Amino acid sequence: MNRMVLEKMLAEGKDSALLRYTLGTICLKENLLDAAAEHLKQAVQLDPNHSASWKGYGTALMKLKHNQDAMRAYETGMAVAKNKGDIQAVKEMGVFLKRLKKMEDSA
Repeated sequence: MNRMVLEKMLAEGKDSALLRYTLGTICLKENLLDAAAEHLKQAVQLDPNHSASWKGYGTALMKLKHNQDAMRAYETGMAVAKNKGDIQAVKEMGVFLKRLKKMEDSA
């Protein structure tokens, strides 16, 4: 989907967790990290039970080198995913969390 179309929808007041998640994911792919983090932060605020938004938010924060915040996002996302039975998301976020902890320990 085209980012400009989604941004127009947002400007028209059609805000939703799914719209923010999609925009955040697109911004991540386009390396617009600040925008990605903001959209994904809004996504988890609008729907705190959407584990994919937590994963994306953690990834954006990690790429911005906000490691402590990224770890918290992954930990929250893992709890959400576990409650939903989304084992794959738990595993994926667990891998990222482990990497971050290793980076923090060696810093």
